[in-house]
Parts: sequence; C-alpha cells; structure tokens
Amino acid sequence: MIIIIMGVSGVGKTTIGKLLAESLQWEFRDADDFHSLENVEKMRRGIPLSEADRKPWLQDLQIAIKHWLQENKNVVLACSALKDSYRQFLVLDGDGRSPVGGERTKLVYLKGSYQLIQQRLHQRQNHYMSEKLLSTQFETLEEPSDAIYIDVVESPQVIVQKIRTGLGI
Repeated sequence: MIIIIMGVSGVGKTTIGKLLAESLQWEFRDADDFHSLENVEKMRRGIPLSEADRKPWLQDLQIAIKHWLQENKNVVLACSALKDSYRQFLVLDGDGRSPVGGERTKLVYLKGSYQLIQQRLHQRQNHYMSEKLLSTQFETLEEPSDAIYIDVVESPQVIVQKIRTGLGI
C-alpha cells in the first residue's frame, strides 16, 4: 500500500509521514527528494515552480509509485500534491484512466490555517522552501474530495493515530 500524505509546505508532511511509517514499520519517502537541483534552487530563491518544472518531478514520482506497488512495498510518501490533476497523475497509469494502485493507494490531507502554517514555516530552519511561497501554495491548493482530512492543530502522535484509525490500520 502507498499512503500519500499531502498538503502545503510547513503542514507537517515529513514529520507525520516519518512517524506514521515508523509506527507501521513501513518505508518513508519524501517527494522533495525527487526534485531537480534547479527546482530546489528556484524554491530556495522564492520562485514558484511552473507546470513545466513540475512535470518531470511528477513523472519520477509516478514511476516510483508504480515500482513500489509492483514490488508490494508499503510506503508512506510525503508529497504536496496540491492540485487534483497532480494527484490523478500520480495514481493513474500512463493512459490517464487506469488506476496504478486502486485500493492500494490512499490519500491523507493534512490541513491547517494559513496563520498556523506561516508560524511553523517561520520557525523552521534548514529547509529550501521559502516562507514567501506559502501564499502561492494556498492559492494553488485544490482540496481533495477523496482523502482522509486531518487537522494539524493536534500533536504529531495524535495525528498519526487519527490517520491509522481513518485508514483502519
């Protein structure tokens, strides 16, 4: 199974994803690690990524998801996946119709207010994602209709338990 933890930058995808993976004894992967050096540098400078910038990144993630599923790996993937089209691309085969994982891919949406996330980003250090890009992240965000919604005001441990309960695992 692949669990995609999605949301804007600073919402806690990596923290929650690592804790969830650890609690399940699954592999954890961060979609940020799939970005090109050029994309990382753009974000570091506060420049939003274009659709052309994102395309190879999304393709690499789709290939990884297919590979994990073929190998029957259980993976928690932290990935912003802000637009519905991105999420659909990640879980649909190249024909755009066939589910890559079907019931073996689950989406968890970490949701928080702009003010809370801005405060978290301000406190975060050693990350390339500029605080300046938060407004563009919220503008780009298309909330999913097919996800488990989790409010991030709770502690990470409570959030992980809510995710596990929501997924029935």
